[in-house]
Amino acid sequence: MKLLRIDSSARTASVTRQLTARAAKEWKENYPDGDVIHRDLAATQLPPITDDWSATHIETSELTPAQRSYLSTSDRLIEELRAADTIVIGAPMYNFSVSSPLKAWIDQIVRLGKTFSYGPNGPRGLLERKKVVVITARGGAYEKGTPTEAFDFQVPYLRHVLGFIGLTDVTFIYADHQSREQAAAALKFAVERITGLFADQNRQAVAY
Repeated sequence: MKLLRIDSSARTASVTRQLTARAAKEWKENYPDGDVIHRDLAATQLPPITDDWSATHIETSELTPAQRSYLSTSDRLIEELRAADTIVIGAPMYNFSVSSPLKAWIDQIVRLGKTFSYGPNGPRGLLERKKVVVITARGGAYEKGTPTEAFDFQVPYLRHVLGFIGLTDVTFIYADHQSREQAAAALKFAVERITGLFADQNRQAVAY
């Protein structure tokens, strides 16, 4: 069993980093023989998508050394995803959306022929049968049916783009109200959700 922990906050002491660390700890306690891989996007050099990205449409055997070098980061990040059984993503909300490191990571892993393909019925995600936990931290709250729901360009986007590459088993855990007096209670609730989630996942695996 392998867990891939992804942090995308630019702040070393961020709420999402605290919670992804807790998630990795809980997972490890339930799977003591499992491996945890940590990908810190804030410390990863993520190349921008330029004209060189056209190399993704070229057969691997025909790539030049320069093209292979350009795609090496994408290859490495995609391999991490393929190897993982469970993926934990720390996703703070920045200006109603995702952080720039997380968006840059997404640009690297959404790749034709590697994580999605096109067929007679349209696009098909190639990363299947994996569990994803997205842990968000947000200054306010954006519950369905509230006036602030329309400002949430984070969760709908992540749900859609992860699903596009086949990651459809996604659980969101929210640490909302982090700029308000409810912050501590919201953080405590998120920790409880994380603890319960991985305990339940382990029980289901044993039962299966």
